[in-house]
Amino acid sequence: MEIDCLPFYRTGYFSEFICDYLAEEPQVRNFFNRFPNLKNFGAQIAEKATSFPDANREVLYEALQKQYKGFNVAKETQTHLKKLKEPITFTVVTGHQLNLFTGPLYFLYKIVSTINLTKELKKAHPKYNFVPIYWMATEDHDFEEINYFNFRGKKLKWNRTASGAVGHLDTKGLDEIFEAFSNQIGNSTNAMALKELFKKAYLEHTNLADATRYLANELFGKEGLVIVDGDDRSLKSLLIPYAQKDIFDQLAYQKVSETIVQFDALDQKYGVQVNPREINYFYLKDGLRERIVEQNGSYFINDTDIRFTKEELQKELKAYPERFSPNVIARPLYQEIILPNLCYIGGGGEIAYWLELKTMFEAMQVPFPVLLLRNSALVVTEKQTEKLAKMNLSVEDLFLKQSSFINKKIREISNIDIDFTPQKQQLEEQFKAMYELAEQTDASFLGAVKAQEVKQKKGLDNLEKRLLQAQKRKLKDHVLRMTEIQNELFPNKSLQERNVNFSELYLELGEDLVPMLLDTLKPLQQEFTIVKM
Repeated sequence: MEIDCLPFYRTGYFSEFICDYLAEEPQVRNFFNRFPNLKNFGAQIAEKATSFPDANREVLYEALQKQYKGFNVAKETQTHLKKLKEPITFTVVTGHQLNLFTGPLYFLYKIVSTINLTKELKKAHPKYNFVPIYWMATEDHDFEEINYFNFRGKKLKWNRTASGAVGHLDTKGLDEIFEAFSNQIGNSTNAMALKELFKKAYLEHTNLADATRYLANELFGKEGLVIVDGDDRSLKSLLIPYAQKDIFDQLAYQKVSETIVQFDALDQKYGVQVNPREINYFYLKDGLRERIVEQNGSYFINDTDIRFTKEELQKELKAYPERFSPNVIARPLYQEIILPNLCYIGGGGEIAYWLELKTMFEAMQVPFPVLLLRNSALVVTEKQTEKLAKMNLSVEDLFLKQSSFINKKIREISNIDIDFTPQKQQLEEQFKAMYELAEQTDASFLGAVKAQEVKQKKGLDNLEKRLLQAQKRKLKDHVLRMTEIQNELFPNKSLQERNVNFSELYLELGEDLVPMLLDTLKPLQQEFTIVKM
């Protein structure tokens, strides 16, 4: 196995803003608490230790004991659950939706990044304990985002009606997905293991939250991963005073709006990821998850006949905290309230919207975590590596847009140097003299000279393109093989990790897949990892 790394900015798949964040540029430094390096985690530990009550640890421990009831819990996870009660224990968190059969590959990369960071922190700060957490987004209601996974270019989709929080959904209909998946993967040893994993997760559990817990536990339980479901009455009881400030004082709306104004001054480098609402909570009850809206001092549940006075809603929050579901703005705060957390690990979009929240955290008097961009990777199989070698292609070339990739390689392998840059430079030198002549004789001719220069440059561009097309036709078979391997590794002209399901790699690597990722991905390295098998 060979490992290469590329800086994120050279892959072309990460925004300039995120690259600035990774470089700790002054223009974005104010929006995160501490830059993610081992030295800064010492200060983060000290800050969290003085602000996280022991009573919250007890609530967390008891809630997790109930959530894991009926599951086969690995001894490593059992150990971590017990350690959460100790004041010297801290967490590292990643969160993800309940995508069917994990969804795209980066689900695994998020969790591996989280596990590996806890290991690095333990080496750097040995007197403390560090527990990796997977926060299940059980209260999301975007069913269309999670009801499928891709396998060998085909979408295996769970077709059903759905409403409310996805974690509550029963697993009816997933037997059809299981049958379709089973028919496609064959009967190898690794295929049989995948079938058993899918079957036990989705056909032997009654709701999507339990199915996802089983799946993540099977994949990562031996690494001590602790899985948290925030849809929990006892955990939400800790959220009550903060929810009050959001719902009745609109504190989150005010602070996040102020931060977005600051982002607007960053020369369009940052596109606003999420906009706050005046109230950042949904009402969750009996299959319903709808926004809470305030109008003239009364509170309504959107698209329903349910309404409350302010006093009634305050009583409802205290009596039934489980009915109040935080949205994308409030959920990060909820995580940090109930967990002794140091760091959140997420994708580029997630990190960008977390950066909108720092002033809100400060106003709520909750420590803002270190933010770390998850690992990204491209896994190249042995066969694909051989194909690349035969065509003398580098993996870095594959990150180019397909047209640029083809043109670059055609120029390299062609005996003719189809690059008119020298001719264009020579043309510009000739026109400099013509501009000088026009100014000395009649300045009104400058426009005509400029038009002629543009025309001749365009002619050279067209000639260059025609010659490239001719060379592509001549090397048609080679171009076809190049595009085929690029499309294999970048399906839909996007990153592999955003399209491919882990099952495709599991068929080749089996139980070695997760250990390989654990050995390969370095969370603080902050580069794009290329794994050649």
